[in-house]
Amino acid sequence: MAMIKRGKVILFFSLLAVLGFSVFFTPIYQEKEGQNTSKEEQNKPKGEQIEPKGEEVMTQNIYIDPKINLKSEEEVIIIIHFKTKPAKVAVALAEASGVPLTIEKAEQDVKDSHARFRKDVEKYLGQKQIPYTIVHTYSAALNGVAMKLPANEIKSLLQSAEIEAIYANREIKLVPPVQPS
Repeated sequence: MAMIKRGKVILFFSLLAVLGFSVFFTPIYQEKEGQNTSKEEQNKPKGEQIEPKGEEVMTQNIYIDPKINLKSEEEVIIIIHFKTKPAKVAVALAEASGVPLTIEKAEQDVKDSHARFRKDVEKYLGQKQIPYTIVHTYSAALNGVAMKLPANEIKSLLQSAEIEAIYANREIKLVPPVQPS
């Protein structure tokens, strides 16, 4: 009984993590045309341009992390988040919607999404002899890959129908709360 409860708790937090991940990393555009909202832009003299540090891009509903400088020729490691949900998350979402979905079918969907992405990568990068390496594949809490490639070639991947978002690979540290004495 404790194992079933533990499994449900893990599933709940996995689902919460994926949904929270989507909510927190979805770009919100409230800036109107002609308005400068950053302090750096508001304080600059007219006609002066600020050197871009990165670029936030939404293309075909694909989010690209603004921390990635798409103009740089440096190799970067990025996390590519696929549209296909991880198997357990897909089953939980289907169950919540009243749609029948087996874990086996959901796992096959994840495998198929990786196969389609590899074909896309070969088509859009490999055939152009753009150097890249798939560093790691993800399929549990996140469905996607970590890739190493020149930052200025990331836009070549936007043609892939598998991609939902592209994030800079960076380490995030959790600072534990201070325990009261």
